Amino acid sequence: MAIVAYITLIGWIISYLEFKKSTEKSRLVNYHLGQSLGIIITSFALSIISSIILAIIPSLGFIFYIVLLIPFLLLLLGIIAANNEVEKPVPIIGKIFEGKFNFASEKESKI
Repeated sequence: MAIVAYITLIGWIISYLEFKKSTEKSRLVNYHLGQSLGIIITSFALSIISSIILAIIPSLGFIFYIVLLIPFLLLLLGIIAANNEVEKPVPIIGKIFEGKFNFASEKESKI
């Protein structure tokens, strides 16, 4: 489920729903759900910002196409960390979102 969380927004939703209905809450899945959600939020923010800037200065298009590849690369690095079963934050933005989201309730997170 930790790997599935990184595969688009639909994969994140599937992973979240499976995590919520499971009886044993995995810390690894909880961690990677947070990292993946952070990447998704960053990706949306980057696309909105780049759309606004490109509407004003269209000649920067090539630079922003490269910038918009960053979330994709972060997703790949997150998948690698999840596959290795490591709670390692993704580069650049991982520390910002680390510990911000807790998808298990307090009672369940003690497991």
